[in-house]
Amino acid sequence: MGHMRIGMLTGGGDCPGLNAVIRAVVRTANGRYGDSIVGFQDGWRGLLEDRRIYMQNDDRTDRLLTKGGTVLGTARTHPDKLKAGIEQIKQTLDDNGIDVLIPIGGEGTLTAAHWLSEEGVAVVGVPKTIDNDIDCTDVTFGHDTALSIATDAIDRLHTTAESHQRVMLVEVMGRHAGWIALHAGLASGAHLTLVPEEPFDVDAVCKMMKKRFQRGDSHFICVVAEGAHPDPESMTLREGGIDEYGHERFTGVAQQLAVEIERRIGKEVRTTVLGHVQRGGKPTPYDRILATRFGLHAAEAAHAGHFGNMVALRGTKIELVPLADAVKQLKKVPTDRYQEASAFFG
Repeated sequence: MGHMRIGMLTGGGDCPGLNAVIRAVVRTANGRYGDSIVGFQDGWRGLLEDRRIYMQNDDRTDRLLTKGGTVLGTARTHPDKLKAGIEQIKQTLDDNGIDVLIPIGGEGTLTAAHWLSEEGVAVVGVPKTIDNDIDCTDVTFGHDTALSIATDAIDRLHTTAESHQRVMLVEVMGRHAGWIALHAGLASGAHLTLVPEEPFDVDAVCKMMKKRFQRGDSHFICVVAEGAHPDPESMTLREGGIDEYGHERFTGVAQQLAVEIERRIGKEVRTTVLGHVQRGGKPTPYDRILATRFGLHAAEAAHAGHFGNMVALRGTKIELVPLADAVKQLKKVPTDRYQEASAFFG
């Protein structure tokens, strides 16, 4: 194809590596093909309200590689609002003469991309989730950075917990999938990891802790994914209800578990919630490279007219997978991976 006008946006939560994707799309499409790039601001909202900036292959764009966050800004947009706004979105794309849209985002963004694709809009998606829960790709950028931050924090907690004979609970990101928890637990030698995929029994948790202290060990570190939940029989978790975007509100599972553990085993428990720290700052080299490759291949796919797909990592290759397949289900931690980790529990 000749010169194209490419639209781009970042949707959902921010994530280290987004700027690296933006840079790679601009460098490839504008630098290699002379395409013009229109960046819509604050995610889908920018498309609904026609707020945009023009981007080109210059020093400012080039310096984005190492920066966390997203220069385009992002926002969560309710799926219903998107569905209702599809005509408006198509209008904005038409008004701006956009030949192909490259949305970078998680499950919600890719689902919206799929709807647009069904409506005849030329789309190439880029998967983004810190939780690593998008199907059909081995991993997504941002996950390695979050994992590095969580692992570093847990390494530090080991030394303070040992000094005080304490139980330390570390709450990490992972709403529906426990990949960060699983990997951070393995990497840091945590004594137990609780993930959303496997409901936990508080009695069994306390028993494991007791046993470790009886053995003469001085501390116990437990990694808890924010979406982990107990067997209803063993403990009731406070309900947080549903937020305006239809997502479950989490009510601090680690903090509530801490109260139960103190009550049952009489040891001092300290809770650390890592929260947004995991999302901020510079991406790791791994994430910079993956994000760059995703951006390059998304721009190439746009040029080759391979619409309705998303870029994905399979082994060491970047491949294209249909958006329809990518949004069918979330990628959860399989039981065998959790069993692998459990060899190191206790």
